[in-house]
Amino acid sequence: MAIEALVTLKGENVPAVGRERLRLLEAVAREGSISAGARAVGITYKAAWDGLDAMANLFGKPLLVGRAGGRAGGGATLTATGYSVIEAFRRMEAEMARVLRTIEPELAEAGVSPLDLVSGFLMKTSARNAIRGSIINIVSDTLSAEVEISVSPQTTIHSLVTHASMEELGLCAGRPVTLLIKAPFVAIATGKTAPKTSARNCINGIVSRCEASTVSAEIVLDIGAGKTLAASVTAQSAKSLRLSPGKPAFALFDAAHVIIAIN
Repeated sequence: MAIEALVTLKGENVPAVGRERLRLLEAVAREGSISAGARAVGITYKAAWDGLDAMANLFGKPLLVGRAGGRAGGGATLTATGYSVIEAFRRMEAEMARVLRTIEPELAEAGVSPLDLVSGFLMKTSARNAIRGSIINIVSDTLSAEVEISVSPQTTIHSLVTHASMEELGLCAGRPVTLLIKAPFVAIATGKTAPKTSARNCINGIVSRCEASTVSAEIVLDIGAGKTLAASVTAQSAKSLRLSPGKPAFALFDAAHVIIAIN
């Protein structure tokens, strides 16, 4: 059986970025808008945004710059990082293909299929939010540790883990990590000032998207540095808060609901 070499980039417990999302990025660059790019690759506008958000969170830098006008009322162009990601994928796939051609005969002699080498590459996390950051401080005692992570110049997220987990993961200041946060654990508040709450994390952001159904709504906040944070709330809550793109809002969630993953 002929095996095609594909590249999938992922960190531990981080949503995979592979050829499908690369094709989306290429389509957005070619078509000049997210909606047109989504149509070109046969996915919904929401699925396109989800994929682009995941890529921006994984690479830690904005891949797109939006602009007024353009096709279907809005447009987007790739940043230098976006073009670099496309070029890196192309080069890695070419190199992977070359390596695979070289080692496939040796694998066959050992009774190993190339499929065995890639069977686990496409594992994904069920957490809606996977955000890269760097640890800036840890306060710990014999039982637990509060870890402070910078995810953008203006945004810091706190995670509460056990002392044993801190030691097992080798957490320390300066270490890059990925934060996993389920969208239903994130509450949304509006107002000019941060609300008084027992939640350890109160993240200031701007609503970039609001997708509502009859029962629920997904609110996506721009939290700076090209990164986003998604919350899942009831449709009634979204309506009561009058959430819409461009409106300031706060994302609230407990430190215990922030999972730390390392590469």
